[in-house]
Amino acid sequence: MSILIAGGGIAGLTLGLTLHQIGVPFQIFEAARALKPIGVGINLQPNAVRELLDLGLEAELDAIGVRTRQLGFYSKFGRTIWEEPRGTRAGYAWPQYSVHRGELQMMLYRALAERAGTGCFETGARAAGFEDTAEGAALLLADGRRVEGSLVVAADGIHSALRAQMVPDEGAPIWNGRILWRATTRAPAFKGGAAMAMVGHDHLRLVAYPISAPDARGRVTMNWIAEKRFDPSAPWRREDWNRPADITEFLPDFEGWRFDWIDVPALIRGAGAVYEYPMVDRDPLARWTTGSVTLMGDAAHPTYPVGSNGASQAIIDARVIGAQLLKHGVNDGALQAYEAEVRPVTTAVGLANRAGSGPDGVLQRVEDLCGGDFQDISEVIPQAELAAHAAKYKMIAGFSIAELNARPATVPAGARIS
Repeated sequence: MSILIAGGGIAGLTLGLTLHQIGVPFQIFEAARALKPIGVGINLQPNAVRELLDLGLEAELDAIGVRTRQLGFYSKFGRTIWEEPRGTRAGYAWPQYSVHRGELQMMLYRALAERAGTGCFETGARAAGFEDTAEGAALLLADGRRVEGSLVVAADGIHSALRAQMVPDEGAPIWNGRILWRATTRAPAFKGGAAMAMVGHDHLRLVAYPISAPDARGRVTMNWIAEKRFDPSAPWRREDWNRPADITEFLPDFEGWRFDWIDVPALIRGAGAVYEYPMVDRDPLARWTTGSVTLMGDAAHPTYPVGSNGASQAIIDARVIGAQLLKHGVNDGALQAYEAEVRPVTTAVGLANRAGSGPDGVLQRVEDLCGGDFQDISEVIPQAELAAHAAKYKMIAGFSIAELNARPATVPAGARIS
């Protein structure tokens, strides 16, 4: 029997590619009637990029993304707090990519269709629940069908129906009072190009980075996220990749953010379409696996978009599942081993992001110490302390340079289940 995957996003598609690589039959059930490249920019950390390169997707990534060169943190006055190289420039054996989320999903789908055929992927098939069976588990679909398999993996996102069955009293995702406005704009590259910038503090922030190569005029498709904090007790609208926003709700807050390297108001005004998304997560679970069913990606560990971990961790999840299937066989023992390896890491990351211990926590620290106004950051926070903060988060999230470079491949080349 096949492994049944609920959800055809980045998590489900990467798992499908991994299962095809190791010779395990599978079927993906995707709720959408047709795949479309929705969303805006995301970042893939070197630990996730390594896995995609091990799947033979380097040329495809280069075709749709930008190899990120630098990450910088800047005060609300545009002053430099901390800059560091990223990807191979930082010493990783693999690059970091900035890429459009929807283009990544479509690239993964094309690769899967070419390798395994389109028959392994069914659209218009929304997961509604699961059942235990004598030989594994059954996936229940919203159209009334019941499909039996050896294992079921929930990759159906933050509103996972399978997670809701496991944790029926959990309720809605938890909003932390911040709203994100996301968009892309054709704009000049900054800081030498292929650079990410995080500007501001906890109450008002901008993130910007290119997701295309520069044209002849030096302009790129610049992905940006404007973020503002509200009272968490106020009502909020459910997160949706497709909800259009009104820039008058937040543009006035950024009108003064014109620096010699970026013009934030112009960036906001230049967007063709802006989308609103509340910053939400869920409490970490004490268990992801029940019998022959497990959770992965945002169904397992939705977290704030801090430190570029969401899509990266979904990719890691898929590869660890593959590795444990190779080790334990196609059974619930493999799912238990996957959870034992991954859940402690994602719990630590989620709690660190909630506590402001992510890499961008330095922004609020500087705001508290000097209001973001300084001439020499080392007189506010020593450089050694800034470096230690950056290194600590990489360690928590599992992509410290030395450790990742020394780690053997998650799925050994050529390994297949006999």
